[in-house]
Amino acid sequence: MTIPEQVKIGAINYKVQEKEVVDNDLNNWGACVFHDNHIEVLAGLSDERKEQTLIHEILHAIFYEAGFEEQDEDLINRAGIVLYQFLKDNNLFCQLGEER
Repeated sequence: MTIPEQVKIGAINYKVQEKEVVDNDLNNWGACVFHDNHIEVLAGLSDERKEQTLIHEILHAIFYEAGFEEQDEDLINRAGIVLYQFLKDNNLFCQLGEER
């Protein structure tokens, strides 16, 4: 799957960027920057890790847009792993970046 250039979450369009360094931290694979409406994904990851990281960051944005400014990283991690696998197993993930 190609990482989409943007995703719409609620009423907000989030740009998706692949970066060599995410959030100025070499250990981060992704980041969701709420105030600037963008998601960063580490460019050097395998395709599967990029996809999984994107889903993780999309969940952060979904929770934020739903009004949860304080977020539990463990909950996002667990839900993200299961959601990513669900999308892959049901051939739904490839549609994420495609126009309908």
